[in-house]
Amino acid sequence: MRHRLLGRTGVRVSPLCLGTMAFGGDADDAESARMYALARDAGVDFVDTANVYSRGRSEEVVGRLIADERDQIVLTSKVFGRMGDGPNERGLSRRHIVSAVEASLRRLGTDRIDVYFVHQFDRDTPIEETLRALDDLVRRGLVLYPAVSNWAAWQIAKALGISAREGLARFEVIQPMYNLAKRQAEVEILPLAASEGVGVIPYSPLGGGLLVGRYLGRGAEQAGRLVENAMYAKRYARELESDVAERFVAYAAERGVHPATLAVAWVGSHPAVTAPIVGARNAEQLAPSLAAATFTMTPAMRAEIAALTPPVPLAHDRAEEAEG
Repeated sequence: MRHRLLGRTGVRVSPLCLGTMAFGGDADDAESARMYALARDAGVDFVDTANVYSRGRSEEVVGRLIADERDQIVLTSKVFGRMGDGPNERGLSRRHIVSAVEASLRRLGTDRIDVYFVHQFDRDTPIEETLRALDDLVRRGLVLYPAVSNWAAWQIAKALGISAREGLARFEVIQPMYNLAKRQAEVEILPLAASEGVGVIPYSPLGGGLLVGRYLGRGAEQAGRLVENAMYAKRYARELESDVAERFVAYAAERGVHPATLAVAWVGSHPAVTAPIVGARNAEQLAPSLAAATFTMTPAMRAEIAALTPPVPLAHDRAEEAEG
């Protein structure tokens, strides 16, 4: 794999990032180890986890897997979600961030987290408090680079402005949802990242399995995230997404390419994207996604695939300017 710069950090990472949401949950310890070994054999040295994945179990499993090669791995984790029953065991207050990072470090068995994401936007906590708490963690050496996931472009831009004004460590990486069926990130988030030199590691490049044809037609699976997980079922419930998936799977079949390989490669070919996050429940599912690292996505093919979806809306209503 040819490494890529992660935004303006100077850190180089593999063009794919291993997502570990299933580790310690849908994937037991043995299967998690198989997936980790498969990714490492493919050259992946970028690993993404979160404290809420299986309520800390994912971090524990990841910590054991990377223990003998910690310095070779660029490691991420996240804070926001509820980790206990107490009223303050969620959110982006200084109190919760400090408590959460210390707990994540224990579970991961490491002295620092390379990239630490705020996982969602906290409407109850001023952005300034969150940014100062993250800056303190950077100064303590517990976190190297603050990052952000699931924020709107205006929220990210506001945070970048505050960080610049106050001299605080800024968000250096963005983790948005991005796949052929969910292209909203192209409207403002990806242009923002390109403009400000922020790394981008999108999640869900397969659309929860939708884009590999797993839930289409008579052979539709009766298990999997889109069936078992209410959040995913609602996210991809529109008929439009199924239509896109059907056209995309047919396109992949015509070219003799596994749809997972093609879907991940398409996401990774966007010029603002650093490394798509690839994950699975088992090694067999993961393998075709890893193959995207060596697949050549030409500009013509990217355009053909993009044309399988309705046009992405502009960030403004002056369509005549876009046409010119």
